[in-house]
Amino acid sequence: MATSMSRLLEEVSRDHFPYPPATPEEIEEFERRVGWKLDPDLRAFYLHCNGAELIERLPDSPYRILPLSQIVRARVAIFGKKNDDDAHGPASMWAICDVQDGNYVLVDVARQENGRYPLTDGYHEAWPNPKYCGPVAISFSEFLEQVLRTRRGLYWLGE
Repeated sequence: MATSMSRLLEEVSRDHFPYPPATPEEIEEFERRVGWKLDPDLRAFYLHCNGAELIERLPDSPYRILPLSQIVRARVAIFGKKNDDDAHGPASMWAICDVQDGNYVLVDVARQENGRYPLTDGYHEAWPNPKYCGPVAISFSEFLEQVLRTRRGLYWLGE
């Protein structure tokens, strides 16, 4: 059974490096800017902390969950603003977590399972090829649980 989001958030606060919470107004402004709504996991996370460094502080953190103000389309995060077109990946993929070296964990807002967005590997050298940029987790809470449980980088790649 999956760990509850509230227990995961308590662990983030206790053992990691969370940023101050986002206000409801900041969440509203974010949703207006990007054109999609946070799912329940993401909303709970951002109301608890507007981003976080997990495991270690920067520059050594293997996971930096981005503040709302830094979430952009995957193709912009990976290739830059001048490449914000469908040739550089789908518009529905958004960079939500920086895993260093130009790689990201992405949220796919075009799909939902049980009201949650799935997460995908945003491996910059192969993006947007799905053969090399596969699933990471079925939800943000599953992703967070796996990171906190394994406490190592890129758990979905077996590293």
